[in-house]
Amino acid sequence: MDAGLPAGLSLPVKVALARTVEKLPGPGALPGGAWYEPKWDGYRAVISRAGDETSLWSRQGKNLSRYFPDLVEAAGEQLPPDCLLDGEAVIWLGERLDFTTLQQRLSTSAKTLPALVRRVPAHFVAFDLLAVAGHDIRPEPFRIRRELLEELAKDWDETLELSPGTSDPDTAATWFEELPATGIEGLVIKGAGQAYEGGQRQWQKIKHRDTVDVICAAVIGPLTRPEAIVAGLPVAGELRIVGRSAPLKSAAAKLLGSQLQAAGPDHPWPHRVKSTAMDRFNADAGETELTLVEPLVVEVSADTAMSGTSFRHPVRFLRARPELEPESVSLQGMRVGPEIE
Repeated sequence: MDAGLPAGLSLPVKVALARTVEKLPGPGALPGGAWYEPKWDGYRAVISRAGDETSLWSRQGKNLSRYFPDLVEAAGEQLPPDCLLDGEAVIWLGERLDFTTLQQRLSTSAKTLPALVRRVPAHFVAFDLLAVAGHDIRPEPFRIRRELLEELAKDWDETLELSPGTSDPDTAATWFEELPATGIEGLVIKGAGQAYEGGQRQWQKIKHRDTVDVICAAVIGPLTRPEAIVAGLPVAGELRIVGRSAPLKSAAAKLLGSQLQAAGPDHPWPHRVKSTAMDRFNADAGETELTLVEPLVVEVSADTAMSGTSFRHPVRFLRARPELEPESVSLQGMRVGPEIE
């Protein structure tokens, strides 16, 4: 048992998860009534105050403390001993969340990290309380845990934030439409009567998706029956790979394949690329073979999560737009986060 933590709780802690739904759930969708919260675009993390020791842990069980000394310091000063908070580490640039800058915390050297921390401080948005005063409160219903969390958050400064929430479905619907402009990905829905079950998909989540045009300049799989499209967009005057689609359904693959043409000799992309070029979170460090095609405009459904100018999650292919010229596609209108200098 970790010092100061109740029996049964040790670090790292398994966090509760959410399953994706396509429609905003109604007020009675989950036990005890639905509670709606923003889906933050950051790193899911647990802050631990075990005795006098403060630490920050990722969803995968990695100790992130050295990458976020500002959060560890704030938690050490503002949280009482023997408590555990579930939440999200985020970075704001102006009025918008910026995941690209957040990622730099994990790739910056120990020598230059302090300067980055001073220049772009992080925040921790808390949305659940797992232990307080040495007591494991995961078996308590969410409404009780939320009340205790709100009481705990009364004296926090801006480094530690309490995630807003509502039980009003109309307010939730407004948030779902308006908050993506700030980098919020969508909503997470919890049951007010639910206990906290680590490792279980007990909550629900709905992501805001935009319909956008991208350029299909390659596919994965054969030309006539592609398995997925490789999406491109013009960036700094070049057509760059910005993501890939989810696997195509049979009918869509057949129809798209009938509209594709093999690429000519001046195609700007190679025949093989690192898998991470299309999916930054792909654990496969190898390469993917591309079937190069003449650029074709396609319409896709994409969630709002982007890293710089790349989609962080697979897009969903909707239809080909052969009536549009690839030159007409641009980054304008995409929710691209700012970059720091």
